[in-house]
Amino acid sequence: MKPLLLSLAILLGAFFPVTAEPIRIVDDIGRNVALDRPAIRIVSDYDIDVTIPLIELGILPIASHGRIQGNGKPYLRSSRLLTGVDFDNSDIIFLGAAEIDLERVAALKPDLIVTEVSRPTPVDKLEQLAPTLVINSDLGAPHVYRLLAQATGREPERLRLESRYLAQIALLKSEVRTDMQTVSVFQPLRGKLNVYHSYRAIGQVLRDAGFRFPNLLDEVPEGQSIVVSAERLPELDADVIFDPYRSDRKAGAKAEIAAMEKMIPGFCRFLKACRNGRYVLIPREEAISNSYAALSRMVATVQTTFAPHPAATTASDP
Repeated sequence: MKPLLLSLAILLGAFFPVTAEPIRIVDDIGRNVALDRPAIRIVSDYDIDVTIPLIELGILPIASHGRIQGNGKPYLRSSRLLTGVDFDNSDIIFLGAAEIDLERVAALKPDLIVTEVSRPTPVDKLEQLAPTLVINSDLGAPHVYRLLAQATGREPERLRLESRYLAQIALLKSEVRTDMQTVSVFQPLRGKLNVYHSYRAIGQVLRDAGFRFPNLLDEVPEGQSIVVSAERLPELDADVIFDPYRSDRKAGAKAEIAAMEKMIPGFCRFLKACRNGRYVLIPREEAISNSYAALSRMVATVQTTFAPHPAATTASDP
């Protein structure tokens, strides 16, 4: 029996790397969340900013919010692209595309529910079913992962992901004089321009790397966005412009360009970046995720954008 007991002890130690001390967390709306031990049976109320980070930390939530495809099939937005995990290749239960199914959540008996401040399901209903942690994903991936790692005892995994990201940022800064370059991120939105202080993963990378931004972006409060009229397009010009397009739709980047043209015919001539071939369309399904997987992809995108290009040669050149 002793070897068996020893094996069980090792196994439990792997599940609960943190001691059995109760966990106390102050969440992003100032609530005190108490857990008897690191959470394992977790329900996620937001696929893109909770489910994906949990998967990256090594935990598959037992159930999650998701989206519905045109054929009626549920999916986790951006997850297959960034983690390889989706409803159809995991045991994660689909809970709904807007408000989640509270009866289903109650039947699952989770030991933690994680939601996000923008989610429609009221927190007071969730906390009747299980301890509920509320996060504000606008504060960025590193902040989200710190809260989730604290609740799940996955601090070593968080530190590994953070270490990889910091090494990637250091490499980017070693190759690009980021303090000498201006960058801008915006997208067309129903005939106007949607401007963020830091657009999710791409914004986090650009800020962390030390790039400079047009005044209009810097004036937007951190964690927020504004909508401005098309006449203010020149104020968004920079050395490089990133425009996150809907990569989950058939028309993709072409639809994004068409939306810009519809708003401002010949828009490219009003932007130095565009005239110089530096208006870069990037997949929104990667840029929008507050996850280390998305940050890693965005570092590679920025690094490639600013990489030096060899000069063209002619047949007469040596």
